[in-house]
Amino acid sequence: MLAVATRRPSRVREPAGASYESHVIRLSMFKGFELTLDGIGVPLSNGPQRLLAYLALQERSLPRTHIAGVLWGDVPDERAAGNLRSALWRLRQLGLELVGSARDYLVLSSQVVVDVRETDRLAKRVMDRGTDVSTLKLEELPFAGELLPGWYDDWVIFERERQRLICLLALETLCERWASAGHYAEAVMAGLAAVASEPLRESAHRALIKAFLAEGNPGEAIRQYGLYQDILREELRLEPSAQITKLVTGLSDP
Repeated sequence: MLAVATRRPSRVREPAGASYESHVIRLSMFKGFELTLDGIGVPLSNGPQRLLAYLALQERSLPRTHIAGVLWGDVPDERAAGNLRSALWRLRQLGLELVGSARDYLVLSSQVVVDVRETDRLAKRVMDRGTDVSTLKLEELPFAGELLPGWYDDWVIFERERQRLICLLALETLCERWASAGHYAEAVMAGLAAVASEPLRESAHRALIKAFLAEGNPGEAIRQYGLYQDILREELRLEPSAQITKLVTGLSDP
């Protein structure tokens, strides 16, 4: 494995070869890799795709040796460095310098709009109780889709799981906040989305049951509890916790 540089990174220069003022460059990684310029797809080979994706997920400048070691760790150091140079050369051929550099450090240009970063910022907003979520629309939120499906690198798998949990937490929080604000239909839809994304996640079922109870539908709450109970017994041979059972206790026999 290549050694990671330990010195402080210099200030990384933004790409200077292209003007971005009149263009929108977007990198999408949920549901698959796609780079677009003003909505039109930009074809890329595997190496440049992996480089852009890795830089987009890091949000900071990184040493070239580190990047090459992560992306091409199964080949000798010299070849890994060559693969990185090749990927950078191919990106420059697009006429859009998407990667900024300084000395031995690289960073994704701040002009590139990244869906994962947008999702992270929105999730933080949703989970900040001091922010207003009343104007958000569930169908417009990016809390669905698998990150880079079909990619099995360790760095992708780790980030995929992190994003999955972030999106689930955001949906559960929206369900609870909308229910508390009296937006019951929106709350139920957010809860259903969370449950559909992870049927074995008790906190998602719990948020949905609370939303049903808040809107005055105890029958739906009991039905949802029964569905979760059946899934849990069938898949894990477990019983629902006392915390979720308490929500429907006394309403009827679940």
